[in-house]
Amino acid sequence: MRRRLYHLDVFTTRPFTGNPLAVVIDGDGLSVARMQAIAREMNLSETVFVQKPTSSRALARLRIFTVKRELPLAGHPVIGTWHLLAELGVVPASEGAVHVWQQTGAGILPVEIEFAGGRPKRVTMTQRPARFRPARLRLQALAEALGLRTADFDPALPIELVSTGIYNLMVPLRHRTTLRRIRHNPHALQRLLRGRGTLAYCFAVGRRGRSFARGLLPWEQAEDPATGSAGGSLAAYLVRHRQWQVDKTLEITQGVEMRRPSRIEVRILAQNRRLVPLVSGSAVRIFEGHLEA
Repeated sequence: MRRRLYHLDVFTTRPFTGNPLAVVIDGDGLSVARMQAIAREMNLSETVFVQKPTSSRALARLRIFTVKRELPLAGHPVIGTWHLLAELGVVPASEGAVHVWQQTGAGILPVEIEFAGGRPKRVTMTQRPARFRPARLRLQALAEALGLRTADFDPALPIELVSTGIYNLMVPLRHRTTLRRIRHNPHALQRLLRGRGTLAYCFAVGRRGRSFARGLLPWEQAEDPATGSAGGSLAAYLVRHRQWQVDKTLEITQGVEMRRPSRIEVRILAQNRRLVPLVSGSAVRIFEGHLEA
């Protein structure tokens, strides 16, 4: 069967920057094994399969696969897929903000698409309330896995696991320049993260609402140029540890060291003593075609 395939760059407005994403629009009827095989063929950090929802509340169901497994939720797949669905008219064009619901492995979650001139300009996803868990790992082992020294970690902030859908390891660094010195060992990182989290999110807190980060992965795709789930976790983490404020936009720059600069914006809402991230970004379509699957 011929299925429509699109390739986008996400968390950017410029081609060949941001985080690449493959989206298969006609995802119905594919087995889990087949979707996983297609994701391996795409060889990107994530591939999305759009399907009819099983819930009447949702406009579409998103199945998100890495080269290894299915994820319940991830940031750049959601931002990129809904930007594409808005371009294709699945979300009717409008002016201003349009609110829809999506079905994901993490539940039924809202998405907001902002239109300007009849075209999607910005997508905002609401993530699940942040959950925090102590990392319980040896600092020396983490430093060695990242090619750093323990003195490079910021002693004023904890190394902590945070989830807004999937757990990521927050690794605070003293200085932004330390990000350039990271030379991580994916196998060592995999051993450290086993049963803990998906990636190590190394970051340095900047000034005037900016932070800088690298998303280190423990598999073949060794680094992620933009990680929306980790960005939401980071903003919630910073609010929790009084490094940021509720309802104020945090701008995260990621992917610079990969020559794929990305921009993630996150705002945290406080709801019933829970920290809920709103992650925003843009996307640009690179090419489209058909997949025989």
